[in-house]
Order: sequence, then structure tokens, then C-alpha cells
Amino acid sequence: MKVKQRHHLKKKKLKELKRDLGEYSTIIPNKSSVEYLEVDPNPFILIDGQPYIIIIDEKPFPTLKAALENEIGGKKVVVDMGAIKFVTNGADIMSPGIVETDENIKQNDVVIIVEETHKKPLAIGIAEITGEEMVNNDSGKAIQNIHYIGDDIWNLEI
Repeated sequence: MKVKQRHHLKKKKLKELKRDLGEYSTIIPNKSSVEYLEVDPNPFILIDGQPYIIIIDEKPFPTLKAALENEIGGKKVVVDMGAIKFVTNGADIMSPGIVETDENIKQNDVVIIVEETHKKPLAIGIAEITGEEMVNNDSGKAIQNIHYIGDDIWNLEI
């Protein structure tokens, strides 16, 4: 990835970023170095030099590194062991592979996909249906996979 621009965020922009992150805003500790990194296809927010936030369609999302290192909460979807290899290869998450979800997941929510044994994050996606529908449906796509272990974002080095 080629870096087009890199600069520190001003306090006003940082405040907006925390507001937009909502329940995930805890991944930005006070007095941390927060930088904006413009790269193709999506810009990042670096927290103390680590790519913790990705900006997709003008909205900030935590990256998997942020999820793993900060034990963030948020809306989780648990997939069975058979779905892991597909999820970590970038496939969208299908309803039959989903074992459990947070009940309050709505369409277009950002969700963290975790595996059922150790509850470790595998991917971050956007819900295409509600959490209840994910568990009850026997077929069809439930979540669009936007970031997964082993992708370009995961391997980003600054």
C-alpha cells in the first residue's frame, strides 16, 4: 500500500472520530498519538503507530488488531468451526455457519465475527440482516466481510 498522506488529527477531528466510533471509542486511549493515514483503497487511523481504525464509506470501524489487543465489546456473531477457513479467506458469512449472535444486531450494523471455541475475532463485517434472522435462516448471506485475518489491512506495516 502506498501512503498518500499522513498527519496527526486535531482535537476537533478526534472528538468527531470518537463520537462516530460509538461503543468502540474505548480503543483510543487518552493521550495517545492519533494519526490519519491516507492509502488506497481505504484510509486508516493509527493509534500509537498501529492501524486500529479503518475508514470505509466515511465511517470508522475498528480493525482486528484493535479488537484483539483491546478486548473490545460490541456486537458479536459466533460462527461454527466449519466456517473459519472461509471467513479467514475473505468470504462473506452465510447464515448456516452462524451459531449465535447478539440479539440487538440490526441491518447495516458493524459486527465482529468470532469463532465458537475461544471467541477470538476472525473478521469484521456489516450485517445484511438482523441478528435473529442470522440464527434462524437456513440459507443466504448474513454478513458482508470487510476485514479478516491475513488480508492487506491485517498485514499493513508502517
